[in-house]
Amino acid sequence: MRRDELVAYLDEYLQIKTFDDSSNNGLQVEGANEVSRLALAVDASLAAIEGAAAAGVQMLIVHHGFYWSKPIMVTGLHRRRLGRLLAADVSLYAAHLPLDFHQEIGNNATLARWLGLQEVTSFGDYKGQPAGMFGHLSAPVTLAEFGAQVEAALGEPLIKVWPFGSDRVQKVGIISGGAAFLLDQAAAAGVDVYLTGEMSHSSYHQARELGLNVVFGGHYATETAGLKALSDHLAARFALETVFLDLPTGA
Repeated sequence: MRRDELVAYLDEYLQIKTFDDSSNNGLQVEGANEVSRLALAVDASLAAIEGAAAAGVQMLIVHHGFYWSKPIMVTGLHRRRLGRLLAADVSLYAAHLPLDFHQEIGNNATLARWLGLQEVTSFGDYKGQPAGMFGHLSAPVTLAEFGAQVEAALGEPLIKVWPFGSDRVQKVGIISGGAAFLLDQAAAAGVDVYLTGEMSHSSYHQARELGLNVVFGGHYATETAGLKALSDHLAARFALETVFLDLPTGA
């Protein structure tokens, strides 16, 4: 299909214009006019770009792109990444908050689906958008059992668990990525356990004093969810070939 048709669809489907985001969401680098094969990756790293080129794709869709509000000089690492992308004639499309918060294929919605949560609703607020997803497990489980479920869903070991609440959990709040700073909103929503990605030193005592269980699945791992769901969506809707480039950071 035409690159510009796919970009227009992504812009609309992900509602990129509705978010107050530091990321310059949308088409960041223009490549081939026609797209038949896509790659998706969490980060616009050189490894992802080289993986996309090796896979013979015409577009790379990422969660963390090149451009974050301020212009950057085309020197050093940025020159290497941009040069490799242009040489391969691969477009770069970025979706940050739009991919976190999308109600169907977003990171939070997909994680809730992977964990089999029921009665899923939005909770909290971040820059005018619902911050996370709240839902119930079908039956209470121990915190250790829930952690094992998260590991199985993500395919990655947990970063850490802060066991500051009840050992029996059923009500789950989810905000992917680096959202430890929003754990007060999870506590206010009445969750038994809060699943996010990245640890934060400054949030440790807050979680303890709130009596809140926090499970850290990893910034990278929790943000693979929306990309994998978007990959499935685009493959089904447009019969495009897709490949997910798994480049874990361990964080």
